[in-house]
Amino acid sequence: QMAAQTDLCCTCGVPIPPNPANMCVACLRTQVDISEGIPKQVTVHFCKQCERYLQPPGTWVQCALESRELMALCLKKIKSSMTKVRLIDASFLWTEPHSKRIKMKLTIQKEVMNGAILQQVFVVEFVIQSQMCDDCHRVEAKDFWKAVVQVRQKTVHKKTFYYLEQLILKHKLHQNALNIKEIHEGIDFYYGSKQHAQKMVDFLQCTAPCRSKTSQRLISHDIHSNTYNYKSTFSVEIVPVCKDSVVCLSPRLAQSLGNMGQVCVCIRVTSTIHLIDPNTLQIAEVDGNTYWRNPFNGLCNPRQLEEFIVMDIDIIRDQKLGAGAGMRSNKHTLAEVWVQKTSEMDSNQQYYCRTFLGHLLNIGDLVLGFDFANSNINDEYLNKMNPHHVPDVVLIKKSYDRSRRIKRRNWKLQELAREGDGMDTDDERQYQDFLEDLEEDEALRKNVNIFRDASKIPVESDTDDDGAPRVSLTEMLEELSLTDATGGEGADMMTD
Repeated sequence: QMAAQTDLCCTCGVPIPPNPANMCVACLRTQVDISEGIPKQVTVHFCKQCERYLQPPGTWVQCALESRELMALCLKKIKSSMTKVRLIDASFLWTEPHSKRIKMKLTIQKEVMNGAILQQVFVVEFVIQSQMCDDCHRVEAKDFWKAVVQVRQKTVHKKTFYYLEQLILKHKLHQNALNIKEIHEGIDFYYGSKQHAQKMVDFLQCTAPCRSKTSQRLISHDIHSNTYNYKSTFSVEIVPVCKDSVVCLSPRLAQSLGNMGQVCVCIRVTSTIHLIDPNTLQIAEVDGNTYWRNPFNGLCNPRQLEEFIVMDIDIIRDQKLGAGAGMRSNKHTLAEVWVQKTSEMDSNQQYYCRTFLGHLLNIGDLVLGFDFANSNINDEYLNKMNPHHVPDVVLIKKSYDRSRRIKRRNWKLQELAREGDGMDTDDERQYQDFLEDLEEDEALRKNVNIFRDASKIPVESDTDDDGAPRVSLTEMLEELSLTDATGGEGADMMTD
């Protein structure tokens, strides 16, 4: 066997395997530095407000510490100086998160001196400098929004807005909003782009009967690049009818809906207005386009509802409908009722009416209704009706003890973070009305996320059970807090 051939290093004389440079590795590194020209300290710009990094020339990206995205961003900063070397490996070195330093260990190769390939490991330090991005700059300058959606409903009660708030929370449409401001008769949503505002308008048109208008205002114009800066405004008007409103339809609209009575009760507002005739149990749905062609208004607001006590009730079993009649409700029962105001118990004045609440009412129950006989109503269609066809009283819903319902309620709803005055007494009463509507209407609850209230422990007793509807435990969700996650930032959530 022949001994392995060795040469002497031309600089230090150490025996080495033959190589094109005739130099040992130590001497070769003293003569040649392949990392020359690669900066050892680089600046990276970081926005503290939105926690994003600047990717030149003008893109801001979200990157977690020691993530693949952050490594790609840092390598792009030194890519232009590494055109003559080959990158073999790159890895992060641990630094304190608040030190504003990111250290990366790089391994590179380069061909030197007659074809010899030299490999070198070195560390590049990236210094984080704070710089506010353009989006945050506009926020601080109070000139941040590019589009606003103005939602309005010309009513004194806010049940529709409370329902829309829950729909927006469920579908997470509030995440793109820069600001939400509550004002009189409505609410404003501010967005940073026109596309997000248009998405909100499309959502409102699918969930509530409404109409919209669009306008834009020119803010600035660059004549050299022919670019325009606009601020867009979307005006959305929701129909002025809410749940439990008594309405009077035009004769033409009532005939087109199946020859139903003109005086109806609104039992629900979703993407359409759901109406029921208290005299025949006929039901009909009115969409937004039909409403704006034949508009009608609510005859009363919740403050004008009065409390009655049921003196006598008679269920109507066989009700024959006329020719061309529409659908009848299977969830309600038609009944003839004699009622008396609780404020007039010292008199003998009683009122006769028909109601769709026959499945809920018994003699002695309390019920809320609207007194037509003693009210001065100014409505175009009601004034033209035959007085004999106008009922004395229209009953709306059964009345329960509110204090007991609040005490027994062990669930809650989420709310949007918005600017505006806090709830006054009237707003709190309307919000409690909305919560009671959720308890009474199962179809309405399907579109709302209901969370179990761990802070309230319901106390059950036989005397508290007054027959009021409740939300079952299976319909409630557990509220998730940030402390529930056992993993840190960037780690997977641990599950059983």
